[in-house]
Amino acid sequence: MKFRTRLLVTSVAIVLVPLLLTCISFLVIGGQVEDAGNEIGILDKDSLSVSYTIENYSHITEEAIQKVKEQITQNPSKLEDKEYLDEISGELNRKFSYIIVRKDTDLYYTGNGKAAAKIFMMLPEYGNELPDSETGLYYNDMKKLVKQIDFSFSDGSDGSFFIVTSVHSLISKNVLKRMIIAFIIVLCLTSILLTRGIQKGIFTPINQLNTAMQNIAEGNLEYMLTTEEKGEIGELYRNYEDMRLRLKESLDEKFEHEQKNKELVSNISHDLKTPITSIKGYVEGIMDGVADTPEKMNKYIRTIYDKANDMDRLINELTTYSGIDNNRIPYTFRRINVSDYFGDCVEEVGLDLESKNIQLNYDALIEPSTQIIADPEQLKRVINNIISNSVKYMNKEKGVIDIRILDEVDSIRVEIEDNGMGVAAKDLPNIFERFYRTDASRNSSKGGSGIGLSIVKKIIEDHGGYIWATSKENEGTCMHFVIRKYQAPPEE
Repeated sequence: MKFRTRLLVTSVAIVLVPLLLTCISFLVIGGQVEDAGNEIGILDKDSLSVSYTIENYSHITEEAIQKVKEQITQNPSKLEDKEYLDEISGELNRKFSYIIVRKDTDLYYTGNGKAAAKIFMMLPEYGNELPDSETGLYYNDMKKLVKQIDFSFSDGSDGSFFIVTSVHSLISKNVLKRMIIAFIIVLCLTSILLTRGIQKGIFTPINQLNTAMQNIAEGNLEYMLTTEEKGEIGELYRNYEDMRLRLKESLDEKFEHEQKNKELVSNISHDLKTPITSIKGYVEGIMDGVADTPEKMNKYIRTIYDKANDMDRLINELTTYSGIDNNRIPYTFRRINVSDYFGDCVEEVGLDLESKNIQLNYDALIEPSTQIIADPEQLKRVINNIISNSVKYMNKEKGVIDIRILDEVDSIRVEIEDNGMGVAAKDLPNIFERFYRTDASRNSSKGGSGIGLSIVKKIIEDHGGYIWATSKENEGTCMHFVIRKYQAPPEE
């Protein structure tokens, strides 16, 4: 659920849930009050009778009645003492009751003059005191419950002691208490339910995300967070998981890159050490006079020159690799004629291969006018790297390298095939990876930086093409790469 929806639901719940529960509570309480009113009964003041269920309220003043009765038995004149009557009245005020003392037909004392004036003339006459089994008289129109005790004043006058209880006030107070309790319970329940909902929907996921981020900060990229939740929380979880996977992938790539860089330094160090050692040896031979004939001198110088070329090649590969690693290979694309371009390349490398006893064959099975968009220098690097690789792994006395240009309708396919030692099937998928070398023995005659073919792959892909290899051990290897033809725009 989205935060906006969750907030809307919470806002509505804050209003509706307490309102609904409060209404239900009030309806229940109202029903109970109505039942209580029905149980009290309706008094007809002319009949001076009341339902027996008035006992539900009669006990409120029972203690005061008993106290007065005892006082009448012991000393009835005490009821003439207004201080004593004030004491009783004070106790009854807390119970929504007050007293009236009548002497003959006159009002002698009351604890509530205003209320007494309304009911005084309606009070029963002297001698109408109900038996002990009765609970009092109920005046329905005034909602008053009256209890009467008759006694005689010290001068012989008739006296009546009345306790008047406001039943309506008792019910109102009871209802108020119940409603307050119900409202407090409703608020507490609503608070608990909403708090648990917010905790489960917001705080718990945030705490989980906080724990996950702490794990990330500590370098633990294996800590996963999964959820079926939708909305913002689900998006946060999925964004965290995407971030974690990207960081893990980046860290793995960084580690792999560092390992390959270490391997590159090791490979270059080894491959540079071999020609440098050879150069130093031949230079020392010349200095010591070992090359004492023109033929030996020429051989030593030629060897030093070849080893220097090997070092130059390694340095060039490093420079190119640095460009690849930073995506800074400089390209100058232009239209070139395929037949003319590859013809020149074959002529250029042919002499060098002939000196190494390697036969070079060239077939251009395409239309003479076929053109491509390419960088001539970088494409030449591709051809030279592939041919250099073929020469490096040539194990035949009579080496053969075939270059074929094939027509692929809207593309050309270049095949450079040799009859060298080939590549094992397990190594073939990896030969275009950086620093990958099939010669685990690191024989210096076949050693290399392991980046030549990765450079080839990068250049071909930057030309919008693709490259792959096929090979059989001890039979040879064929490199295939495809580049799209140049299509002249249609004339208007």
